[in-house]
Amino acid sequence: MAERAGVTVKAVRFYSDAGLLPEAGRSGGGHRRYGEPALDRLLLIRSLRTLDLPVSDVGRVLERDDLKDDVLEDVIADRLRDVGSQLTALRWREAALQIVHAAPPGERAERLRLVGAVSAPPSTDVMAGFWRGLLPPRLSVRLRSAIVEAAVPQPPSDPTPQQVLAFARLHALVAEVLPFLASCRPGVRGVEGELHPDVLYGGLGQAYDIAAGELRAGRAPGDGASLDAFVGAHADARGVKDTPGFRLELGQLLDRSSDPFLDRYWDLAAQVAGVPGEAAEPNMGAAHGWLRAALERGTEVGPEGFRAGGEA
Repeated sequence: MAERAGVTVKAVRFYSDAGLLPEAGRSGGGHRRYGEPALDRLLLIRSLRTLDLPVSDVGRVLERDDLKDDVLEDVIADRLRDVGSQLTALRWREAALQIVHAAPPGERAERLRLVGAVSAPPSTDVMAGFWRGLLPPRLSVRLRSAIVEAAVPQPPSDPTPQQVLAFARLHALVAEVLPFLASCRPGVRGVEGELHPDVLYGGLGQAYDIAAGELRAGRAPGDGASLDAFVGAHADARGVKDTPGFRLELGQLLDRSSDPFLDRYWDLAAQVAGVPGEAAEPNMGAAHGWLRAALERGTEVGPEGFRAGGEA
């Protein structure tokens, strides 16, 4: 039986004991006996195990006589996902090894520390936890989830060494500030009045989408629909009107709240998500920077005391 199926005698015994290969009976001396159908079944078992399917999944398939059944399709699909995850992990390990190997001697220890702190395939839980903790507590679950999804870069399945290094640096950057996150969460008040988080972040999302189109087109920061939506989101969230005075005060507030940490975050996030040889897709940080520059340009004070686009 083992010889005809191309497996070991030990394997035949194992499959029999596991209930996958029924015996036709036993000889007087206790030897297992099998009929011809058992050989076909054993060949099928061997084929499924060659695909590295777990014995439990092999049993699920064998319970159905028809291999066209959905069970086999589901089992194969699960295995494909597992193999894909394993391949991604191997590609990340390969790129991480290349990063350490190619580093100048004085930088190898630091790079090893960075990439060694990241699992393969990498997890984005640290970044997601950072954003969930940073966003206002009263923000709706729907908007919170949408912002986290947009803010956290998804690791590529076939990364370049530079993407692995950027992800490792981003992971280290966020992990360093997580213990202090509660003390640096933004307040709920802005330039005027009580802030309504859903109104603010919902409007900012629309402004960022429009600004991303301006960035893709290579347009310089300036007046337009994106800036109006950006300022309008801040004004609506506070229940005030979009006036030249409000724009000036908002620009000053944004200048005071400028954060080098977030600038670094968005730069590394763009490196992780970027496609080699192609221009980086604008993320929320890039859109926010473009809009801040547009607001600053629109509120500049000229030599005669007039603000561009506004009143004296």
